[in-house]
Amino acid sequence: QLQLIESGGGLVQAGGSLRLSCAASVRTFRFDGMGWFRQAPGKEREFVAAVSWSGGNTYYADSVKGRFTISRDNAKNTVYLQMNSLKPEDTAVYYCAADGWGGSWDPMTPGEYDYWGQGTQVTVSS
Repeated sequence: QLQLIESGGGLVQAGGSLRLSCAASVRTFRFDGMGWFRQAPGKEREFVAAVSWSGGNTYYADSVKGRFTISRDNAKNTVYLQMNSLKPEDTAVYYCAADGWGGSWDPMTPGEYDYWGQGTQVTVSS
C-alpha cells in the first residue's frame, strides 16, 4: 500500500530552521503536484506550500513566503520543505500530500490531494 512518510519535525527556537522530508513508500509511483499543509490545535488544516511535478511551479501561503522553500526530487519520489526564520505561530502538525497523476490540480485545496502522510510535529518556542 502506498504511504507518504514524513520526517524532520521537532522542537526549535524562534528564528531557527528545520527541514521536513516526505518520501513515498513506492518510489516508482508517479505523482502530479505535491504539497505541505499544517494544522495547529483548535484550527483547521491550512495550506503551506506546493510544487508541480516538474518543480517549475511553486506556491506558498502568504504567511510563509520568503521563509519557507519547497522542492522535490522525482528520482527519489520525495518532497522537501525548508523552513527558516521560524516563528511560534508556525507551531503545528505538518502534513505532506500528493496528487495522483493526471487531471487538474488546485495546489491550495486539500481535497485535490489523493494521498496524505501521517503528520510530523513542529514546535517553535519563543
